[in-house]
Amino acid sequence: MNTKLNFECETGNYHTFCPISCVAWLYQKIEDSFFLVIGTKTCGYFLQNALGVMIFAEPRYAMAELEEGDISAQLNDYKELKRLCLKIKQDRNPSVIVWIGTCTTEIIKMDLEGMAPKLESDICIPIVVARANGLDYAFTQGEDTVLSALVHRCPLTDPLNSESQKPFTTIEKKKNLVLFGSVSNTVANQLSLELEKQGINVSGWLPAQHYTDLPVLNKDIYVCGVNPFLSRTATTLMRRRKCKLIGAPFPIGPDGTRKWIEKICVSLGIKPIGLEDREKKIWIQIENYCKLIKGKSVFFMGDNLLEISLARFLIRCGMIVYEIGIPYMDKRFQAAELELLEKTCIQMNVPVPRIVEKPDNYNQIQRIRELQPDLVITGMGLANPLESRGINTKWSVEFTFAQIHGFTNATDILELVTRPLRRNKNLQQLETIQNYVYLK
Repeated sequence: MNTKLNFECETGNYHTFCPISCVAWLYQKIEDSFFLVIGTKTCGYFLQNALGVMIFAEPRYAMAELEEGDISAQLNDYKELKRLCLKIKQDRNPSVIVWIGTCTTEIIKMDLEGMAPKLESDICIPIVVARANGLDYAFTQGEDTVLSALVHRCPLTDPLNSESQKPFTTIEKKKNLVLFGSVSNTVANQLSLELEKQGINVSGWLPAQHYTDLPVLNKDIYVCGVNPFLSRTATTLMRRRKCKLIGAPFPIGPDGTRKWIEKICVSLGIKPIGLEDREKKIWIQIENYCKLIKGKSVFFMGDNLLEISLARFLIRCGMIVYEIGIPYMDKRFQAAELELLEKTCIQMNVPVPRIVEKPDNYNQIQRIRELQPDLVITGMGLANPLESRGINTKWSVEFTFAQIHGFTNATDILELVTRPLRRNKNLQQLETIQNYVYLK
């Protein structure tokens, strides 16, 4: 039995959402922000369909639509963007405007970074530029681009902290921790409380609930990510702000959450307490779900870069993972997660799944036909064709929007995974009853 990780790379296209979809959850997370997507009609149609927000809901995002005059450089980009931003200021008065670049702004070499500082001084509102375009590998990397841009706007020192003004003080500095990754306020509070139980104070989150509350970032700050698709942000934090990155598995599933907290504790010189019992309680709570999926097989086609963490958790629940397709793999940022995946496979006495970067969907479908997995986790574009061939599927995008982090949300992951299996089981039971009635 293979117990070593096996990495393969194909040359498939990236069958994934466009990264500008990150606007969907980021505008809700940063409550005093406004997102302006600069692109073509196609981008507008995509946002309109993907986000599905009614006009009367007045969402805090808009579309700056490029026309032929813009693309052929006949119009003045600065004047047009200034007009739009002044209207946004008048109507919404946000604390920050985030410009989201698209494929078109890349192709026509629109100098958004050059225009933003001048416009910022003209309208007196911070403008952050993030190029979350379709040239990325996965749609979740749009968040990575935005957070990486926000790092540059975080303060270097806390103006309210008088201790920072005393260079000759002999008081031992308390180690500060900043967590990065966009999760709901409920999940953020849960993770912060779990760390508080260990005596660790979370000094801030990136992104913060309000732009004005961005955390202090400097060489004395420890940082740790909660999502596996934030490698660009991690690099920016280390290179630009000299922060100390804690490389840990991600807090997805009780096993991952425990290891995540343990690694943070060790890095901060704190002895973790009570985590083993905390994890055991969660496994008892999800026991019925585990019984339902034990021995079942799953195939990840690859879509949102959460695949490694989800596969590790499902293997620990008793499932067999045939293949983990992933659009892009940063082995440095996911090193601790990959190590935990390997250990979990040895612990559960199952073969280590093959990890395929940039998978070719055509080849994957051939492998699915041969392996006949009980469940395929895939993008929306491939779900219905697979269902029509009698294969149970689950949309991978649902895991992006669901609350899957921390100890208590393990149930939500298993609820999503087991739903198609339970649905088919109920349909089979109904068919059996109907056949019995017919025979009588």
